[in-house]
Amino acid sequence: MDLELSELLSFLTLAEALHFGRAAETLHLSQPALSKQIQRMESKLGGPLLERRYRKVNLTPAGVVLRDRARKLLREAVSVEELVKLAIHGEAGLLRVGFGIASLAAGLPELVMSFRKRYPQAHLTMRDMATPAQIEALVSGEIDAGFIRLPVLDDRVAWAPVLEEHLVVAYNPRGDFRPTAGLASLRGAPFVVHSRATSASFYDHIVRTCRAAGFEPRFVQEVNELFTVLNLVRAGLGVSLVPSSARLMRVPQVRLADTRVDEAKWSVGLAWKKADSVAPLVARFVELARDWYARGGPQPAVH
Repeated sequence: MDLELSELLSFLTLAEALHFGRAAETLHLSQPALSKQIQRMESKLGGPLLERRYRKVNLTPAGVVLRDRARKLLREAVSVEELVKLAIHGEAGLLRVGFGIASLAAGLPELVMSFRKRYPQAHLTMRDMATPAQIEALVSGEIDAGFIRLPVLDDRVAWAPVLEEHLVVAYNPRGDFRPTAGLASLRGAPFVVHSRATSASFYDHIVRTCRAAGFEPRFVQEVNELFTVLNLVRAGLGVSLVPSSARLMRVPQVRLADTRVDEAKWSVGLAWKKADSVAPLVARFVELARDWYARGGPQPAVH
């Protein structure tokens, strides 16, 4: 593009004033300097933009076209400049965040809404991923931040703990199986669980917790969504182990009870790729998330 923004601004000012003297005064230029600038534009474009008359000018048809387009271009230029300044300060741009079962249940949607409200010019996308996949995606640059199961052993990833979670027993009090003495009292009960294909780490944690309670779990149904797990428990297909924050889903006729097993506990952290300098938008999200969870977020509890 041969025309410069400063030239477009000068032409638009003149096109709206239709008077060299008033336009030059608005632009803080001398009248001869403005006249030369317009002449250079006409030379670049290969034709006249103005009809010059005594103390007044009119736009040629080409000048009308340029005036209308210049308005849009200058508005867009101002918008781009403002957006870039916001991005430099971490208030605009694209942020890609990975998450798993626990973080979704523990109020992640509310955190995302809070982030979008505070930074409306930021575009945030979410990806449902297990912890190993999130770590690979962070290192490769496919995502910018992720909520993962701790600890993280990859030294290319930085992280901060944000949430303490634990598995609880989900059951229907009208069903055949109830945790009268914690998880240990459910030996032989049918279990509905989140599938291993969706989250191997979560599935394996369920198995370890049951073994810590003294039995091998009997899985009768595997599904891909936590909400589906809870509704199958409601329907009486069996019991389940779910994050304690699943209480926020408020599925009718489903109660949550403590497992009474230490193995049920784990920590969730917010992770990002370790680098000399963290991208401003990532830093903003990390800061907001840590503060949000530190102030409570939705507090998991059991009945």
